[in-house]
Amino acid sequence: MMEEAESVLRNDPVMAELVDTYDPYTERNWGEYERLCVSIINQQLSTASAAAVRGRVFDLLGEVTPETVLAADEAALREAGLSASKVEYLRNAARAFQERDYTREGLADLTDEEVVDILTEIRGVGEWTAHMYLLFVLERPDVLPLGDLAIRRGIEALYADGSAMSRDEMREIAEDWRPYRSVATRYIWADYEAE
Repeated sequence: MMEEAESVLRNDPVMAELVDTYDPYTERNWGEYERLCVSIINQQLSTASAAAVRGRVFDLLGEVTPETVLAADEAALREAGLSASKVEYLRNAARAFQERDYTREGLADLTDEEVVDILTEIRGVGEWTAHMYLLFVLERPDVLPLGDLAIRRGIEALYADGSAMSRDEMREIAEDWRPYRSVATRYIWADYEAE
């Protein structure tokens, strides 16, 4: 898929430069629940803050599973940097994972929209977090998470010299990336984080 995706993306001169510059696939391979926890922790935090909190929480838990999260001491999770609401969200997700199959195989027959609908039934999982799950866990090829501030700022920097753009304008630019908008998204993040 990557070869084909890069071939499509190279039709866009801006994206072609990013493809030549970055390797956006350096994130470690997380388990499904573990990666959902990463996204919940990352909600509304800077990259650096989220990484620091995630490191402390994951060190505290050892193995990150629904069982370890549900068994963990709430005060210890709070001391590691989680807000009370994020402790609740991780636990809501843990219970959901115990009740339903959210693996790639378990969700394989569902459309991206259906997956978002199912995930957002979990209190604490919004559209942004569901899109991160589609991208990083399910590795769906054509996700454009315009709810992500870094993606919007990245597109503005790359295509409008930093000027504000509407989401419709961003979607129009991203049409050239179909059916690999997920891959383009990873390149935009790589460029944005390199600034």
